[in-house]
Amino acid sequence: MRWQTQTLDAEDGALPGLTRAGLVRSVRTPEFDGVTFHEVLCKSALNKMPEGSGLPFRWTINPMRGCTHACRYCFARGSHEYLDLDAGRDFDAEIVVKTNVAAVLRRELGRRSWRREAVALGTNTDPYQRAEGRYRLMPGIIGALAESGTPFSILTKGPLLRRDLPLLTAAARRVEVSVAVSIAILDSELHRSLEPGTPAPRARLDLVRALADAGFAVHVMAAPIIPCLTDGRAHLDALFAAIAEAGAHSAMAFPMHLRGPTKAWFLAWLAAEHPALMRRYRQLYGRGANVTPAYASWLRERVDPLLDEYGLRRVQDRTVPDPPTLAPPDHQLPLFP
Repeated sequence: MRWQTQTLDAEDGALPGLTRAGLVRSVRTPEFDGVTFHEVLCKSALNKMPEGSGLPFRWTINPMRGCTHACRYCFARGSHEYLDLDAGRDFDAEIVVKTNVAAVLRRELGRRSWRREAVALGTNTDPYQRAEGRYRLMPGIIGALAESGTPFSILTKGPLLRRDLPLLTAAARRVEVSVAVSIAILDSELHRSLEPGTPAPRARLDLVRALADAGFAVHVMAAPIIPCLTDGRAHLDALFAAIAEAGAHSAMAFPMHLRGPTKAWFLAWLAAEHPALMRRYRQLYGRGANVTPAYASWLRERVDPLLDEYGLRRVQDRTVPDPPTLAPPDHQLPLFP
């Protein structure tokens, strides 16, 4: 038994999407009140990015699907619908765990056809969300990538990554390892409301410091910027000052995008918590997923001088980039989600 005081649900009656995903069992534990973990045996670990994505990697790994971080704005929410789960509460509380992901990855990396192209983790859901403390999937993944000579990157909001810092340091002696931390909100009340399951911003700043002290050139995703809530000059100045003080090498910021079902989920929260902003959001987003070009330009003019002031701009960053592209769900791939 992996967890003490756990309860199990049989596979009978499981949603078809979970059955297709290779469901073995579903687990509940008092430590994660209201959350169900669906343990599956995946058929593949590496997922290929669509052609023309414009991102600096072609392959991704997602050890889990769904995320207990419960960020109201998470662009990956729509991927849960492919499992016949909803993109709202289910995304936060019905977590699919690929228990055999490290073993499958090791097999895939051992193929003669593998060209050791860069692999990214944390592009869809966070590999260091709380359950990683129990399932311990990442040590096996890091080891498999390093031993195969495959460069990789990790993006996370989880200070749990510090547990694996010795592994990452050792891996960086063999392959290129890039680490990025997501920190977009400093206000504690707003953080609890918008990102209720995430570690506190201070804990993530401490993670940046620990990584920098270990010799990593840490990149910070100060994103997404939430219009009318986190785009104030004082907030952005304090945010970039804190990121620089923590030892970050670089940072980037871009406005929130609201793709697919994420839009309805976020706007429902906005209507309940900040109803006076609803009209402004209708002006900014209309029926689309992205803010108006005028707002994007205004935000860029506000952010760029701060990146320069705090020495956080990378040479290749000339503009605020487009938000990350959500790759197709696992079951659509021949081999990101």
